[in-house]
Formats: sequence, C-alpha cells, structure tokens
Amino acid sequence: MANLAMRSLATAAGSPLNSPRYLLQHQQQQHESNPASPSPVVDQSSLHFAPGMLDQIRALTDAGTMTRLLHETVAFQRAIESDLETLFSQRHDLERKLAALVVRSTEVLEVVKADSDQMFSSIASTCELADHVSGKVRELDRAQSRVQSTLARIDAIVERANCIDGAKQALDSLDYESAAKFIETFLQLDAEYSDSTPTDDGRQQTSSEQRLQLLEYKEKLENLIRNNLASAVEEGDHQNVVRFVKLFTPLALEEEGLQKFVAYLRKVVVSRAKENFEALLEAEEQPNLTGKSHPSPDFVGALRSLFADIASAVQVNEEILRFLCNEDAIVHAVRELQEECDSRGTLILKRYMDFRKLGRLSKECGSQSNKNIITVGATDSPDPREIGIYLEEIVYLSQTSEDYSLFMITKVREAESAGAQMSPRVTNFIRTGAFNRTVQELTMHYIVLEDYFMAENVRKAVKIDEFVADALTTSMVDDVFYVLQQCTRRAISTLNLQSVLATVNSAVNLLNNEYNEALRMKLREPNLAAKLFSSGTGVAKVGTEVATALNNVDISAEYVIKLRHDLEEHCTETFAAPADRDKAKSCLTDLGETSNAFRQLLTVGLEQLANSVTPRLRPILDSVGTISYELTEAQYAENEVNNPWVQKLLFAVDTNITWLQPMMTTNTYDSLVHLIIDFIVKRLEVIITQKRFNQLGGLQLDRDARTLVSHFSSMSQRTVRDKFARLSQMATILNLEKVSEILDYWGENSGPMTWRLTPAEARRILSLRIDFKPEAIQALRL
Repeated sequence: MANLAMRSLATAAGSPLNSPRYLLQHQQQQHESNPASPSPVVDQSSLHFAPGMLDQIRALTDAGTMTRLLHETVAFQRAIESDLETLFSQRHDLERKLAALVVRSTEVLEVVKADSDQMFSSIASTCELADHVSGKVRELDRAQSRVQSTLARIDAIVERANCIDGAKQALDSLDYESAAKFIETFLQLDAEYSDSTPTDDGRQQTSSEQRLQLLEYKEKLENLIRNNLASAVEEGDHQNVVRFVKLFTPLALEEEGLQKFVAYLRKVVVSRAKENFEALLEAEEQPNLTGKSHPSPDFVGALRSLFADIASAVQVNEEILRFLCNEDAIVHAVRELQEECDSRGTLILKRYMDFRKLGRLSKECGSQSNKNIITVGATDSPDPREIGIYLEEIVYLSQTSEDYSLFMITKVREAESAGAQMSPRVTNFIRTGAFNRTVQELTMHYIVLEDYFMAENVRKAVKIDEFVADALTTSMVDDVFYVLQQCTRRAISTLNLQSVLATVNSAVNLLNNEYNEALRMKLREPNLAAKLFSSGTGVAKVGTEVATALNNVDISAEYVIKLRHDLEEHCTETFAAPADRDKAKSCLTDLGETSNAFRQLLTVGLEQLANSVTPRLRPILDSVGTISYELTEAQYAENEVNNPWVQKLLFAVDTNITWLQPMMTTNTYDSLVHLIIDFIVKRLEVIITQKRFNQLGGLQLDRDARTLVSHFSSMSQRTVRDKFARLSQMATILNLEKVSEILDYWGENSGPMTWRLTPAEARRILSLRIDFKPEAIQALRL
C-alpha cells in the first residue's frame, strides 16, 4: 500500500507517463518480474518534483491519508487518459483538412507565378521604352546646349562688334568712362571665347581684326587717361585725379592706377609739408626790430599739419583705394605715405632740436642734475622756466607723434583683419622707421630736461621753505609734491612709456635722497626738542617748529601714497596695452617703499620728542613705588577721593603734551600719545611687580588702570586699550578672591579676552598677593 501511494504521488507531481518517478517505478517492476536483470540505479538528482512535494511525501505516516491521495492520483490519471483519447480521435479530421489546404495552396501559387511573369514582362518593356526615351532626351539636351552655346557665341560676336563701335564713338566724344566699359566688356568676351574655332578663314580674319582694332582703341584710351591724369595731378585737381584713376581698373591696370594715385597723394603731402617748413624757417629768421619778443616758430603746428595731411590722405580716400586693389591698397598707401613722414617729420623734429639747442641743454642739465639740489645753486644753470616751455613743446610733439603712429597702425591692422597680407611688415616699418628713431632721440632729451626741471624746482621749494599761516606744514611740502605731480603727469601725457619710467624713477630718487635729507635737517636742528621745556613750560615758537617738522614728514608720507594712486589712475586711462600698464604699475610700487621710509623717519622724530617729555613724568611714576597697595577699607575709600598718583600723572601729561595738539596733524599727535603711553605702561609694570597687594589693593590698581584708559582714550582717536591690556590683566589677577578663581578666566574659559601674560607671569602676579599661599599658586595648571 505504501509503495502504491508513493508511486501515485509521484505521478501527481508531473506527467503520469513521462515523469522520472514513473520511469523509476517501471524499472523496478521490470526488475521484480525479471530478477536476473540488473537492479535499477535511482539517480535522485534526475528526479523532479514540485517544490515541497518530496518533503510532503516523506511526511506521510497515515494509511488513510495515503489512500485518499492514491484515489485522487488515479482520478487525475484517468482524466489525462480521457483527454488524450479525445485528441487522438480528432487526428483524421486534421490530416484531411491539412491535405485540402496543401492542394488549394498549390493552385494559388500557380496563379501568383503566372501574374508575376506577366508583370515582369510589362516592366521589362517599360524599361526598354524608358531607356529609348531618355536617350532621345539626352540627344535633345546636347543639341540644346550646342544651340545655346552657338547663340552665346553669336551674341558675343555681336557684342564684340558693338563694343568696338561703342569704344570708337566714346573716344570720339571723349566719354572715357563708357570707352573703358566697352573695352572691359570686349576683353572679358574675348577671354571667355578665345578657344572658339571659326567655321571659315574669313570669320577668323574678322575676329583677329576686331581684336587688333580694339587693342588700338585700348592703347589710345590708356594714353589719353595717363595724359589727363598727369595734367590733373599737375593742377592739383583732386576730383579729376580720382576720376581718371578709377579708369585704370576696367583696363586691367589696377597696379599702375594704385601707384599713380599714391604718388599723387605723396605729392600733395610733400607740397603742404614744404610750405609749412618754409614758414618755420621764415619764423626762425624773422628779425626782432621792435625789441619785443616775437612768437616762436610753431613746430608743433607744422608736425600736426603733416600728420593731418597723411592721415586725411588715407582716411578720405579709403573707398578709391579699396576700389583699386582692395585692402592691400590701403596698406600700400600707408607704407608709401609713412616714407614721407619719415622724411618730412624727421626734418621738422631735427630742426626743432637744433632751434632749441636741446643737445647743449641736455649736457648742461645732465651735469647740474648730478649735484646736490639743496646745497648747490649755480647761477649759470639753465633757467627752469625756459626749460618748462621746452618741455611742454616736447610733450605736444611726442603726444602728437604717438597719436599719429597709433592711428596708422590701427588702419593697417583693420586692413589685415579684412584680408590684407603685408600688414605686419608695415607695422614694423612704422615703429622702426627714421621718424620714430628721431622721436626716441627727442625722448632722451625730454628725460634729461624733465629730470633737471624737477630737481631745480624741488631745490627752489626747499630753499624758500617758510611757515604758512594756519597751516600744519611748511610751504616746502605742498610745493615739492605739486612739482612732482606736475612733472610725472606731464611724462604720462607724452604717451611714451620710457619717459614715464624715467621720470617716476627720478621723482623717487628725489624723495628718497634730497627731499628726505631736507626733512631730516628740520628734525636734526640742534637741541630743538630740548628747547621745548627750557623755561619749565612749553615754548610756543619752538613747539611750532617741532610740530611742523614732524607734520612735514607725516604729510609727505601721505602725499606719496596719493601721488602713487593718482599716477596709477592716469596710466590706466592713458595706456591701452596691458603690458604698458603693468610696467608703469611696477615702477610706481617704489613710491610705496618711499612712504614707508617717511613713516620710519616720523617714528624716529616722535621718539626724540617723547624722550624730551618722559623725564618730566618719571618722578611721578617713581613715586608709585612708595605708595602702599595693602589697603584698609578706609584707605580704599580715601583713595577714591584723593588718588595718590594717577591725577598727578594725568595732569603732568596734559601739561606737557596737550598743548601741542593744535599744532600737529591727527596722526602725528596720536603717535606721540601712544609713545607716552608705552613709556608709562612699561614703567608701571616694573613698579607693580615690586609691590605687595591685598584684595583691596588689587581693586585699587584696577580702578587706577581704568582711569588711565579712560583719560588717554579721550586724548587719542586711536584705541588705547591694547596698550593697557597687560596692566589691566595684572589688576584683574590681583583682585581675585582666591587663587583658583583665575581658572575661570584662563584658557578655554577666557572667552573673547586674549591673555597678554604668560603662565609664569600670571603666577608671579598672583604671588604679589599677601593672602595667597605659594603652594596653591604652584598647584595651578595654567
């Protein structure tokens, strides 16, 4: 029974006939019926069950359940066998229908084949017909093309004949434009149909005669145009010059037309330049019969006129130049006209240098500039006022020359961007030509003269230095920096970077050497600071001298920075090239170092003044050493009313310093106050570390420190709390109630306060309290 149930369950798990379990049972039955046969080997891996079926079978222990499952399996098997019998019963009908379908498909395919053959035959005949038609179409197209070509050649023959007749009539009526147009048209037609073969010798002869006749007319027209152009150039008739130059293009003589037109432009420029130069010579030779000075020759005007003529020749005639040879014509015109600039412009500049004797002046000025501007004042030196006039002229000449060069280079680069080929060479030609070399020579003279002018005027400003009413500085400061600003800005106005660099370097040298020495001489006057208190109180005159000398240094440091910013802005506005701006800015950085040097000089002067004040404060500070800070409550209350030393110290400070405030700049006075604070604080720190305190004494020191901070804060516009930071922290430590309380303010508990005392110094200050035990102080972990 169990075996039967097992077999039935296996059958229910899959197909009852083909399942591995059924095959296994069948093999086992064969083995039972034939014991001699080999025992079947059951491969468990080859048996396939529904998921969980094997576990379900193994879990069967009840015969009733096995019986029920057996009946269900047998019923399932019978249902399957019934379905199979039904399917097999339909086999004959299916085979009969399939055979009928095969028969009908064969008939349909035969019909389809017949239709396909008929369609193929139709397509083949259509293709043959299309090939025949397309061949005819191609023949017609070739015939049409030959007809059109023949018609075009006939039109060309007619047109050539018309061109010959039209050229003859136009020449007879002196209509040069029409004649040139007819000749241009004939040449185009002749070039296009030059490979045509005539049908007979007569037509060939006619075509050759036409060509010879037209070339005769062309030569005649060229001669007429050249003669008329020469006459127009000779008469200076610009309108006719342009008219006849344009006729070179239809005659395929563009290069010749460009050469003649540019030559005409050069002639116009040369003619105007000669007139202006002759006017200069007349102005130079004009006798002074009235004894009054007459106007100097206008070299700047002559040079500007030359540049205007050249620039106008390019600017106004751009259209005709492009008409002749496109953008290359503009580049060619610029190069040719630049040669006139090199010739005529160089002549004007050299004449100017000779007229002003710049070579001799440069030598004289150069030798004078090497001398000390404060101690030397040669009477035979060139007059700076005259030199100033020359400098203004040179600036205008240099500025005009640079503007002209930039204009021409811009024109060349515009042509290059539009397709011109020779622009880089022309740009180099402009920058390295004879005229620009002469400008460089003039620049060298300018640098020497500007250096001399600047040095001489600074010398004069130093020599005439005087006190100015209601001013904090002497006249030297404003005068010197006015001269420096005027000279450096004028150098920038030349548009020449070399002039700017040289002039700025000269200004820096003047500030660092001669002017710096002049400031030092004011500070080094014998016993000037000591005279402040020669009679026991401040002497107003001496105080003014001292304050003014210090103010001169302070304002000079400020003016140097302002000068630097002003020149940087001016250079940024003037120079377009970033490289030029960077060079100028790099040179101006030296002014920042000069300002720092003046700040250091101011510090030295203020220290000297502070050293003359501190001896009057030292006795009061020394008296602090005799004052006890081991206070009783009565003494603490008494000190609040009558402080033993703070008020005396502040009164002495006010008496010796405050009176100088109206005479000093804000920065100078604040710096002096801070130097006095430094002296007071350092002295108090030394005295405090030598005294003993109780808690009331610590509170008293804290009150004294607050009074000092409050008073000095009112004296200075700068903060003074950092100066008293160490003293205030000492007072904080000394008024603690117990030693361990310092940990509430130290390290991570310090909050926004930054301790200026080291741990060793803090322990030392704690040891000044008479009521703090040394063991507790040493046990602190700071």
